[in-house]
Amino acid sequence: MLTYNYYGHACFLLDDGKCKVLVDPFLTGNPQASINEKDVEADYILITHAHGDHLGDAASIAFRTNATCIGIPEVTDFGGQRVKTIGMNLGGTVKTDFGFVRMVPALHSSGIGGGIACGYVIGIGGKVIYFAGDTALFSDMKLIGERDKIDYAILPIGGHYTMDPVDAAKAVTFLNAANVIPLHYNTWGVIKQNAEDLVKLVKGAKVHIVKPGQSLELL
Repeated sequence: MLTYNYYGHACFLLDDGKCKVLVDPFLTGNPQASINEKDVEADYILITHAHGDHLGDAASIAFRTNATCIGIPEVTDFGGQRVKTIGMNLGGTVKTDFGFVRMVPALHSSGIGGGIACGYVIGIGGKVIYFAGDTALFSDMKLIGERDKIDYAILPIGGHYTMDPVDAAKAVTFLNAANVIPLHYNTWGVIKQNAEDLVKLVKGAKVHIVKPGQSLELL
């Protein structure tokens, strides 16, 4: 059984019963956070870019849990802190204990010199999950959907810094995803959105609205 646990903003945990994969662990200072960073467990931490609302508590959680951080090398440097890291780059695939992680492009700033923003295709628990990270809509999302059959697409919908519901709905078409989970909205007023708008716009896929602190079994 694969479970999606949503901790607020863009932070979530994928748990297949054997490995816990934590993504973009912004918890300290996150007004949506449903868990304290000291209570999170992780075997792997995926980081999309170095903005504070994504990099967040990655270093402290990795140090405490002995988790392996995966991301762009400049982002996972952490100023020399003693944490396990796997540096990779766009187009690369890393085999892991739970399956695989493929790094794919995102159109966004990186938050750190020399770094770039990215998204991930994650193979875990017999499912393929695409997390877009922070990104604008771009047509090469079609290639991501052609390379892998996307069971669940996890997409930002907040607008202002990323796609809004209109562009996210178009992304679903490009990806040919079977299911969609929106995030990165309503944390602050500038990214206020109604997730029900995405439900109305998406055709041919099921939209799952998961609130901070809730979980969803990925069937």
